[in-house]
Amino acid sequence: MKIVFVASEGVPYAKTGGLADVVGALPKALASFGHEVEVILPRYRKTQPGNIVANTRSLTIPLSSGFKFAAVQEVEGAGGVRTYLMDCPEFFDRDQLYMAGGKDYPDNALRFAAFSMGALEFMKRGSKPPEVIHCHDWQTALVPAYLRSLYANDPFFEHTSVLFTIHNIAYQGLFPPDIMAEISLDKSLFKIEGLEYYGKVNLLKGGIVFSDAVSTVSQKYAQEIQTEEFGYGLEGVLRNRAESVQGILNGVDYEEWNPATDQLIPANFTPENMQGKEACKKALLEKMGAHQAAMDRPVLGIVSRFVTQKGFDLIAKIANELMLKDLYIVALGTGEPEYEELFRSLAERFPEKFLVRVAYDNALAHQIEAGADLFVMPSRYEPCGLNQIYSLKYGTVPVVRATGGLDDTIAPFDGENGTGFKFSSYSAQALLGCIEQALKAFRDRNAWLKLQQNCMKQDFSWTQSAKSYAALYQSLYEAKLRKNSPKSAA
Repeated sequence: MKIVFVASEGVPYAKTGGLADVVGALPKALASFGHEVEVILPRYRKTQPGNIVANTRSLTIPLSSGFKFAAVQEVEGAGGVRTYLMDCPEFFDRDQLYMAGGKDYPDNALRFAAFSMGALEFMKRGSKPPEVIHCHDWQTALVPAYLRSLYANDPFFEHTSVLFTIHNIAYQGLFPPDIMAEISLDKSLFKIEGLEYYGKVNLLKGGIVFSDAVSTVSQKYAQEIQTEEFGYGLEGVLRNRAESVQGILNGVDYEEWNPATDQLIPANFTPENMQGKEACKKALLEKMGAHQAAMDRPVLGIVSRFVTQKGFDLIAKIANELMLKDLYIVALGTGEPEYEELFRSLAERFPEKFLVRVAYDNALAHQIEAGADLFVMPSRYEPCGLNQIYSLKYGTVPVVRATGGLDDTIAPFDGENGTGFKFSSYSAQALLGCIEQALKAFRDRNAWLKLQQNCMKQDFSWTQSAKSYAALYQSLYEAKLRKNSPKSAA
């Protein structure tokens, strides 16, 4: 099949979160099965395009608010994937991808409407239509909306299906209703069965309603977002489409995240020879400013966006109790000012135990994964989570809340079997109890080594996930053929 990914970010070109990792890795896995895979991304100011392999092609985007003009460059993709960058300086030549000064760009609806329509127009320049267009999050939710409206009678897309993946339902793309005219949507779509959401336009809702199927990034999250607690107001919309909602756990790219080959860590190691992990721990503590690295102390690692979702209010509540224990906490991330200040203040209050870097630093992220003993993820919700999966590979034992992909990927350790520690109740005391359980296990060196080896033997590569996606694409393609067959038309 020909499969086209349309996404607002993807490694190595632009990244703010796990979406970019998926868009960087899943197409490669699908291409290895023999599918023809293309990826279309915006070209942002910070995008490093690498080698350009085809001449730039100009593109006119016929938005109702006025024609927009873009240039599309084919760049050297990995693993047989054809990758295209849409260059539209009016919308994407900016410092950040989605926001500035902590606030969304006010023209985000127009920006990503132009990108979504431009992607469809660019596909029409190709030699054959895709069997499946795979869209991601609210920024590309207009692709299925346009296919159901503006392009509904376009024979080029007659046999094309759309899969819409929700990576985080909390981000929905909400805009005032007068935006409909600017982004080429007929006002008839502003209804409960369409894009209307409490008097606003909800682009994510449009993606759910108008796509052929919806996927999420873990099985547990697919169930959770159909509940009031986790659905962010769209649980009813998803329950109406329950038969078309499927959870497929994200994989990880072990070419990048593997302690046996990782070039960003001080020493490599394997489950059979763990000496390199000790060297990584020592180097990490020294790099983070521990004056006398106490190697017998457990290191609790955190690499995250510093945002409400990640549960750091629980860390704040138990910080004093944690600092009474014989441990280090090493934290890396950026995010909401409130939580950046929280981590800075903890580092000032406990300079010998709470070691913090408020920054985005990919190399340091690898070094924390390799050098920490435990990895803490107390999330309010977590659609999939990748760091707990990276941690498993590095023998860094996860301590997680049992939600979303965290629950799907971590099995409680019972002294023999299991890969980490989980707590269910979203409370500071539940987190503290879980950490204390992990610290107790850490003191039993034989049991701890067994636990680390359990972790490192787990396989969350993209192969299995990609097979699930390929099967879903195939079912969508066959359903579209049946729907469009002469017999069904009759």
